[in-house]
Amino acid sequence: MSKKAVILLSGGLDSATVLAIARQQGYECHCLSFQYGQRHSAELAAAKRVAQALGATAHRLATIDLAAFGGSALTDKSIDVPIEGVQEGVIPVTYVPARNTIMLSYALAWAEVLKAQDIFVGVNAVDYSGYPDCRPEYIEAFEKMANLATKVAVEGQPFKIHTPLIDLTKAQIIQAGVARGVDYSLTVSCYLADDEGQACGQCDSCRLRKEGFELAGVIDNTRYR
Repeated sequence: MSKKAVILLSGGLDSATVLAIARQQGYECHCLSFQYGQRHSAELAAAKRVAQALGATAHRLATIDLAAFGGSALTDKSIDVPIEGVQEGVIPVTYVPARNTIMLSYALAWAEVLKAQDIFVGVNAVDYSGYPDCRPEYIEAFEKMANLATKVAVEGQPFKIHTPLIDLTKAQIIQAGVARGVDYSLTVSCYLADDEGQACGQCDSCRLRKEGFELAGVIDNTRYR
């Protein structure tokens, strides 16, 4: 019997690649997406498409309201999403306070119920926007906390947080996904996508995605406005 794993699935390029990697490794994949008060729901429709296309065993949608706090261009429409690029060494306004900590905590709760010891998340510390909760030391700290805070871990079944993309460039991520049959036209990465999932082509996420396809030598089938 294959082992169970919980996969955080946003509907973007990175998380789709992570799901493909987990499936190839023989995991029974239980995908978890979030309606968290983000600017658009196009990525959630994308997550549903990706989960179906890549053979996820289950796909759950959890609702949390990070827009109640704001503090990010992704959850507060009074803060503009930057389209001029990000300043090196400065955490951009697209950072959502505590988002990965909250989402990993939900994944941990579901994993404990499923008796799954493995959680996959698509954080990346190379081609990313400088978010503090995408760093290896953060993941190590969360895993340590998970194994201190849960019944199953205390009883001898520790959790492992898998970050297969952590040291890859965006181009390498795309190449890894293509090799595993990922159809990236199903995904949505844009911070300003419209209701149909068409990308703006100007935000930081679009810029990283465009450059990744170009450097990977892979045709970019992203639907741009």
